[in-house]
Amino acid sequence: MKKRQKNIKKDKIVDQFEFDEFQKWKIEKERERIKNHVPTIYGYARVSTRDQHLKPQVKQLKDSGAQKIYQEKWTGTTTSRPEFEKLISVLLSGDTLMVTKLDRFARNTQEALETVENLNNRGVKVHILNMGFFDDSPNGKLMFTMFSAFAQFERDLIVSRTQEGKAYAKKYDPHYKDGRPKKFTEEQVELAWELRKQGNTYKMINRKTGISIKTLQRRFNELKLKDSE
Repeated sequence: MKKRQKNIKKDKIVDQFEFDEFQKWKIEKERERIKNHVPTIYGYARVSTRDQHLKPQVKQLKDSGAQKIYQEKWTGTTTSRPEFEKLISVLLSGDTLMVTKLDRFARNTQEALETVENLNNRGVKVHILNMGFFDDSPNGKLMFTMFSAFAQFERDLIVSRTQEGKAYAKKYDPHYKDGRPKKFTEEQVELAWELRKQGNTYKMINRKTGISIKTLQRRFNELKLKDSE
């Protein structure tokens, strides 16, 4: 038994040593990559469905000077973009990320804004072919400022429309209730309340109705207040 424990301990030490050596090797390789780095123009091409073709984008990127191109088929509702994430991890200061259009690498303006800002902070230029360069130059900063203002305008517009919709609903819809819609009907809550009156515990009611204990406690307190009025 002692010999076995000793062997396990030894294996752990060996594994840790190999892991540490591997980490040192990775750090050394990254230092070497940075030291020998030559600024590169990377292109990124993406289409939303498998039926669409990447060739037109790839050609446009090549014609505009892209030296290395990452490409993938990805839908706007899918968060996983392995090729794009791989590309982002490769980019170093002095490099350029080139795309044909803004929506090639972002689902919305805010996400694009965050990506551009992050890359600019790392010294990476972003070239959107139908818009221009986003970098530390005066023109790049102007573009970024205008882009930021547009993103804020977009957010304010959404908030404004939401508020207008709520105001209209409050005025003309007698059944309108603000906030999140209730998951359970009044009838279901009243049934749960009857079970509680019969001596059932919160856990028992939760198992029978599917209503969470916190919701039960909150709604029962509301019913108690209503009964006392």
